[in-house]
Amino acid sequence: MKRINPWVMLGCLAAAPVQATEYVVPAMVDVGKWFAQLPEDATAVVFTAAEKYHSSGDIVLPCRRLLVIDGRGSRLSLGPASNGFTYAVNDMQEAMVRTNCRYVIKDFAEVRGGRKAIDLKATLGSVIENLNLEAQSVAAVDLRFCLLTRLQNVRVTNPADKGIVLRHGDWSGATGTNSQSNSSVLEQCRVYCAKTTTAAFTVLNSGGVRMTDCVSEGSEADHDLYLSATLDGDESRPAGNPVVKSFMLSNFHVEHQVRKASIYVNMPPKSVVDLENVYWNVAMRAPVVLYTMGQLNLTNIGWWNPAFWIGTRISAPRINITGAPAEADVDAGRLKSGRAGMLRLTDPLAGNTELKMNYVQVRRKSM
Repeated sequence: MKRINPWVMLGCLAAAPVQATEYVVPAMVDVGKWFAQLPEDATAVVFTAAEKYHSSGDIVLPCRRLLVIDGRGSRLSLGPASNGFTYAVNDMQEAMVRTNCRYVIKDFAEVRGGRKAIDLKATLGSVIENLNLEAQSVAAVDLRFCLLTRLQNVRVTNPADKGIVLRHGDWSGATGTNSQSNSSVLEQCRVYCAKTTTAAFTVLNSGGVRMTDCVSEGSEADHDLYLSATLDGDESRPAGNPVVKSFMLSNFHVEHQVRKASIYVNMPPKSVVDLENVYWNVAMRAPVVLYTMGQLNLTNIGWWNPAFWIGTRISAPRINITGAPAEADVDAGRLKSGRAGMLRLTDPLAGNTELKMNYVQVRRKSM
């Protein structure tokens, strides 16, 4: 028998061409059913055979080191029970395997209908960009245990419940401390709320999340931003997640009324929450910020309507205000009946009966 030199075999393998394989979604197919047969060598999927596509059910994404899904300006409609681009994660062991997979989903002129348009779980470094998402019944984008995810130029219109959600996993073994959507970024994302929208943006049990140049507008919603790190979802007490340390919001534009509060904050006591250059362009009936816990910093608030107010649910809030107009007044000398200027004790937690200004500071107030 002739012996084969293993080094020669390795050299042949190294010389063999390795190609990225792009597949075109055919016209007149059910997209979800077509994805179920996607070959294993697929590295990119493009929607170029038609202008309009439809999926009656879920579009289940295979586990790939990187799979690019390019809408190329096409329109995709989803059946009412569809979760859009998604996949199942049954437990933390499976979730950890899935973090080796990532996806780029981009350039759809429209993804309409369904329960969700994008429902990613347990991924590291995925990118969602340049999308119009319309009329989803549960959430336009739902990210669970999606680390280092980037959402850019995502426009959400008329979500029936929630717009964009970043949160921890909810499968077997997942908790608010082992499956967060940490260090993710939202840039130039806009949610145009429907009358039933509960929150344009939601961030739960996730640290280091950054939002820049985002917009919330449309019909009156419950919240523009709902930020919480309560491990059990119980908002009747301050958040206690020990691993959530920060949240950053910059250049946030709000152009409608809200029913409950524009920005709701319930973060751990030592977690830093930076709200910079937030612009509410109408006199709000509800509080612009409803605070429960966290180190809250409001900076460079360029315009402050005299009708604006901040609600605190605890007696001794930790709030720093820097570079805000003189109307953002929290003069402790005028503290009376749970109010000190624009700061009010409202919807207090148990045992919080008297507003105290010990940890409230106003610096560099403009005239």
